[in-house]
Formats: sequence, structure tokens, C-alpha cells
Amino acid sequence: MKLRLSLFLASASFLLVAMRVESARRPAYGGTLRVEIGAIVTSLDPAMQPANPEEEAAKQQLDALMYGGRNTSGTFNGVAGSGPFRISAWNPGKLAFLTANEDFRGGRPFVDSVEIELGRAARDRLLDLELNRADFAEIPAEQARAAAAAGIRVSISAPDELLAIVFVPGRTATEDARVREAMALSIDRAALVNFILQKTGEPASGLLPQWSSGTAFLFSTAPDLSKAKELVTQAGGATRLAVGYDASDSLEQQIAERIAVDSRNVGLALDAQRIGGAADYDARLVRIRMASPDPREALARFLALLNPLAGLAVPPPGDSASSEQIFAAERAVVASGRVVPLAWLPRVYGLGARVRDWRVPASGEGWPLADVWLAGGVGEAADKGNP
Repeated sequence: MKLRLSLFLASASFLLVAMRVESARRPAYGGTLRVEIGAIVTSLDPAMQPANPEEEAAKQQLDALMYGGRNTSGTFNGVAGSGPFRISAWNPGKLAFLTANEDFRGGRPFVDSVEIELGRAARDRLLDLELNRADFAEIPAEQARAAAAAGIRVSISAPDELLAIVFVPGRTATEDARVREAMALSIDRAALVNFILQKTGEPASGLLPQWSSGTAFLFSTAPDLSKAKELVTQAGGATRLAVGYDASDSLEQQIAERIAVDSRNVGLALDAQRIGGAADYDARLVRIRMASPDPREALARFLALLNPLAGLAVPPPGDSASSEQIFAAERAVVASGRVVPLAWLPRVYGLGARVRDWRVPASGEGWPLADVWLAGGVGEAADKGNP
């Protein structure tokens, strides 16, 4: 009798544990997903031009959550209220509070709401993830390894953000193609990735990553200091140059300062300089995310941005462009010497302990927060309070 009772209790305990495990795995509705990003978005008006690429990227994410995102032509995929969430509170530059759209065509999101805190410094985002005060946050690529070492769950996309130098058209110092080529050949891209990016990323030599185009290996990323010095001599000796970087972007500043050191090693007097109101620099760093994993669509987006910045007129590949035509357009930009690809950066996300069923979004796709659910305490309000 005692044996039977013991077996019964053991079986009941096992069944209870199994039920709890299964329940923990089953998606649950409810809760507020706490999101932190570094960008400052000042307006949700689609007609308002973002102040910088960081704000533009953040605005695109908000568009995707509220309207279903924009397509490659820049128009919305849906109409107002067609996204998985609706805006219920908005404090420009500080906070956006979204609630689940019960009528979303893809099905109601699992979470009841999403609280997005804007303008959070990277160190504060990392700390909030460690202390479970945030569920989801963007992490600078160069801090991905440190975040993982601190015990933060890290999710990394394919490298799909291009970091490049663009030479400003009409500047006397860089109108000589030999000066531009010498600067490009002086840069140690591998060192940029290994030391500044902490091995989170890839050296870039073309406008498309290898995983997308399959042809990136045809462009060289290796420096050639001997040839660079020869070109500087041919161009008449040392030329003073200034490369501009976004004053709010610490990564761009580190990259610009490293490029300045590399350029001086081949005889170019290059200074890293914060971008001010006027174009008082000869070249500038730019960061551009791919609009799509499709190489034709991604390159078309890049050309739309780079052509006016670099003074180029390379036509984008047509809808039925072959891989050879796509490569020819990419090669034309690189061959001009007015755009110098440096590195490919992935998007890095930190995930809190409660987050379940997160998947890395494809290039150009918004955060798939409608599919995320929260395990444990989903009915609790966010630690920082809800508006």
C-alpha cells in the first residue's frame, strides 16, 4: 500500500513538473514589452525628414509596428492602423507607448503593449538588460562581445549595415583620383573589424555583402601601403584632408581617428573632424542599412543615397537586372573612387530573461515584436511605469 502511494505521489509530481514546463513553453498573452533604443525620434509624421540616419532607422521601425512598414519605393505597405500596434501615448524624443491592434490582419500580438524609451545611452541600455529593467534593446555592434560576456542574451543579424567613406564632390583636396586611391589603399579594414568592432562584423570592399551578392570576394580589402605612398608622391606630396564623422556616434569617431592614423602613414595629412553645419570636410563617414536581402533592391537603395552624396550618376539596376548587371553597377561606384567601403556591421539586440520566440529580422524588415511573448509575470506593469 505504501509502495503504491509512493509511486502515485512520484507520478503526480512528475506530471506536475511536466505540466509546468509545457506551460512555460506555451505562448502567453499579456504584459508590456520594455524596449530601449539610442535614437531620438522627434516626430512620427511621415512627411518629416529625420535629422540623421539613426533617427531614420528608428522611425522605420516605428512605421513597421504601426503601419506595416514601408516598401522599397518609400510608401507604406498598409494604411494607418494596419500594423500590429497602435500608438496610444507619445512624448517626442523620449517615449512611445504602443498597444496591441486587436484587428491586425496577422493576428493579435501576444503582448498587450510595447513601451519604447528613446535616447537611452548604450551603457544604460546594457545595465537595464542586466538588471531586467528592459526586455529588448539595441546594442552597438562593437559592444556585442562585452554584452555576451556580462551574461546578456545577444541576438546578431547577418552583417547588413555598410560603413563607408564618401568623398565630397568639388573639394580641391580630393578631386585628384590619386589622392582618393591612396587614402583607400592605406586603410587596414581587418584592423578596424578586429579591434574597433571587436570582431563583430566583416571588412567591406564592395557595396553588397558576400551573403547577399556572392561577388564581394572580387573586391580586395587588403591595404597596399607601397602603392599608396607612390600615389601620394605622384600627386605632389602631402595633402591636408579632413574626414567628417557624426558627433553623436562614438563608433564613427573611433573609425575616423583610425583612418587618420593609417593615412598619415602613407604621407597624407588627414584629420578626423566632427560634422558641423557646413560641409567643412573633404570626406565623410556614412552608415547605410540594406533595405532588403535582395541584392538588386539593396543596391538600388544604396545608389539612391550615395549618388547625390558622392556626385555620381550610376543608374540603379532595373527590376529584371541580371547578377552581371548588378555587379557592373556596384563596380562602377567602387571604381569611381568616390565611395570607399570599409566594413559590414550586423544589427545586435539584447534580450531580457522574459522574452520568448524572438527571431532575427531579415534586412529591411521591422522588429517582429508581434510574435514575441513574455514568460512569467506577464500581467505585471513595466518597472519604470506605463504612461
